[in-house]
Amino acid sequence: MFVVARIGKAHGLKGEVTVQTHTDAPEERFTVGTEFATEPDRGPLTLRSVRLHQQIYLLGFEGVADRTAAEALRNTRLLLPEDAEAEVEDDGWYEEDILGFTVALSDGTVVGEVSGLHTRDVQDLLEVRRADGGELLIPFVEELVPEIDEEARRVIVNPPGGLLELGD
Repeated sequence: MFVVARIGKAHGLKGEVTVQTHTDAPEERFTVGTEFATEPDRGPLTLRSVRLHQQIYLLGFEGVADRTAAEALRNTRLLLPEDAEAEVEDDGWYEEDILGFTVALSDGTVVGEVSGLHTRDVQDLLEVRRADGGELLIPFVEELVPEIDEEARRVIVNPPGGLLELGD
């Protein structure tokens, strides 16, 4: 299974929710009638409506008819089987693939650990938990994140001057 989206807050009064997408092809994943597994397990959710509002996907599910029911779904992850995954570019990553990876500079200096991946329309951000407990966001682009070694569970970063000090 892979995570397609995480449900956010309720929208309106008719059971719609906002979602943070974790897929490169939301228009293929969010089709009426699609049944998603959920994490935590709240049973399967079947999509009854989908629309885009101010660049945010709003989804409605069968059996979720009001704001209270929609709010109860907050932070639920929507999952699909791996074989339902469309072709993904070789350099595409899902958050669950890199969580916990060590983040280091090319000289081996450890910066921290991957604690999240924020997908955005323009540019994704790699969230790094520093050893001191602070958080740092690094634009997830090849120039700044030139290498990800899955076997070593290591992400190499090449940040511009001053970026690492922003979290201090």
